[in-house]
Amino acid sequence: MQAFHSDLRNRITKLVKGILEQNSLAADVTPSAKLVDVGLTSMDMVNLMLGVEAEFDFTIPQSEITPENFQSVETLERMIATQLRPATAA
Repeated sequence: MQAFHSDLRNRITKLVKGILEQNSLAADVTPSAKLVDVGLTSMDMVNLMLGVEAEFDFTIPQSEITPENFQSVETLERMIATQLRPATAA
């Protein structure tokens, strides 16, 4: 299970860094760093949401598209892990 979360975190961090690079920004993206503080704008958040959906091959439910879930890599990781967990494991 630890490898699953480590893989999730690495993939999310890579998405965030990719968006920052597109904006010619470089930042240290730590798991708990607020994404707006590292340089993501509201448009970047939309791109991140679309990137997460493409990367993990699922549609984020409307109810999960909240500022709280998109605060940091950690909050995104929790939301994605919950969505990817089979319904039987809940």
